[in-house]
Amino acid sequence: MMLLPLLSLVFAVGVSAQNKNVLLVVAEDAGVLGEYGKGVTMPNLNAIGNRSVVFRYGFSSSSSSSPSRSAILTGLPPHQNGMYGLAHSIHHYSSFRNVQSLSTILSAKGIHTGVVGEKRMSPDTVYRFDFEATEDQYDADQIGRNITVMKEAIRTFLSSRNDKSFFLYFSYYDAHRCSRQKYGQFCEEFGDGGRNNGLIPDWTPVTFGPNDVNVPYYLPNTAVTRQELANMYKSFSRMDQALGIVIRELSEANLLDNTLIIVTSATAISFPAAKNNLYEPSTRQPFMISSPFHKENWGFVSDAMVSGLDLFPTILEWFNVPYPDTSRLLTGRSLLPLTVDPRNSSLFDHVFASHNSDEVTAYYPMRSVRTPHYRLIHNLNSGAPFPIASDVFQSPTFTELLNNTNNGRTTHWYKSLGQYYNRDELELYDLQIDPMETTNVANDPSYSAVVKQLLEQLVSWQNVTRDPWLCRPEGSIVNSRCVADGNGLALV
Repeated sequence: MMLLPLLSLVFAVGVSAQNKNVLLVVAEDAGVLGEYGKGVTMPNLNAIGNRSVVFRYGFSSSSSSSPSRSAILTGLPPHQNGMYGLAHSIHHYSSFRNVQSLSTILSAKGIHTGVVGEKRMSPDTVYRFDFEATEDQYDADQIGRNITVMKEAIRTFLSSRNDKSFFLYFSYYDAHRCSRQKYGQFCEEFGDGGRNNGLIPDWTPVTFGPNDVNVPYYLPNTAVTRQELANMYKSFSRMDQALGIVIRELSEANLLDNTLIIVTSATAISFPAAKNNLYEPSTRQPFMISSPFHKENWGFVSDAMVSGLDLFPTILEWFNVPYPDTSRLLTGRSLLPLTVDPRNSSLFDHVFASHNSDEVTAYYPMRSVRTPHYRLIHNLNSGAPFPIASDVFQSPTFTELLNNTNNGRTTHWYKSLGQYYNRDELELYDLQIDPMETTNVANDPSYSAVVKQLLEQLVSWQNVTRDPWLCRPEGSIVNSRCVADGNGLALV
C-alpha cells in the first residue's frame, strides 16, 4: 500500500500559508446527497458545487457519527484513534488521549480554530477548539439546527480571530433524527413557524410531499417510506440554507478569496441498509472542495476515489503544517493536488472504511476496501446477527419492514430481513454488474483471485493502522502474529 508523503506537493500548490483559512462543513446523516439529492431543492449546495472540484466517488471512512467525525479530524480510522463508537451519553467511547487532532495541531501553530454545531467527540483534550459553540454550551438543536443561532456563533468566531488564519469546523445536527418527537421525525418542524414550533428567522422552510421524493433502490418504495423521506427533505432545506449563511458571512468579511471550503457528510441517512453499514449507500457521501486559487477547475467532476481520511492531510498541507505524531502513519492522501489538476487521479483508486460500533449495544466490527470495480467487506463478528441502532429501529420504514416480514407480507425491499441480519464473513460485490450489491460472489471460484488481492490490500492497511481486530474473528494477535484461537474458524 502506497503512503503519500504529507507535504510532498506543497510547492506544487505554491501558495503561502499566511492568512489562509479553511471552512470544513460536515453534515449529519446526509449521505443520500452523495447522489446529489435527486428531488431535493439544494441551491446553496449546488452553488458550492459550481465553485468546487466535485468528487463523484466521495466516501466516509466510517458509518457512525462520532467515529466518522474523529477520523476526519485526526486522519486516523476509528480503530486507530480509539473512537470505536458514539461518544455521548451512556455509549462513552473516546479517542486515545495521545491522539492529535486538527484543532489542537493548528492552534499550536497560531491558527485560530473554532467549531460551530455538533461536536460529540471525546476527550476534550484531543478535540479542544479555541472557540466552541456546541452542545456543550447550547441546547443541541439550537446550535445544530437553528441556523440563526448558528449564524450569530459564526459571526462571533470570525470577530474573535484577530486577523489570524482560521480553521472553522461547521457541523450540522441536520439531518439526524429528532429526539423531540413533537418536532417531527427529523426535527423538520423545529422553528418552522408552526403552532408551538418556534421560529427560526433565517429559515424559509421548503416542504415536500410523498410524490416529490425519489426513493433510492435500497429503500422500499412504499407510502410510509415516501412520507418519511419527504420529512427528511424538509430538514435538508434548513441544512442548505445554513450553508448559504456561512458562505455569505465569509463573503461579507472578504474572506472567500483565501479560504479553502470543504463540504461533506459524516454519515449515511438513518434508514435500513444505509447508516451503520459499509455498503455503497452507507459510505457514499457528498464531497466537494473549493480552492480559491484554482478557479479554472471549479465545476469539474472528478472520478478520484476519496474519503474522510483524506481531509486531515489536505488541511495540514493547505496550512503547510507537518504532522507532528511520528508514532503513527497517515493513510489518507492530500487532495490539494486534485484542486490543481483534477484529471490526474490515478493514485486515487481505492478507499478503506472501518466500523466497530455505534451505540454501545450495536457492536458489529467491519472493514472494507472499495475500488472502482469491487467492494470487499470483512465482517469480523459475522456469527452474530447484525444489530439495528435505535434511530433506525424506530423509523417508520423499519417498523413497516419488520411488521410486513413478521406477518408474511411483501416488504417491497431489495433484500429480506434475514439476509440483512445474517451475513457471511466475507462479502464481495462486483459493482460493474451488481451496483446494488445484491449478490455476494466472495465464494465464487471465478473471483478467488480478486478476493485474495483485495484481502491482502485490506490486511496491509490494517497492519499499517495497527488494527486491534486484525486477526478477528478466527484468531488473536500474539507477538505481532495472528494465532488461531481454536474456535473452529480457519484464519483468513
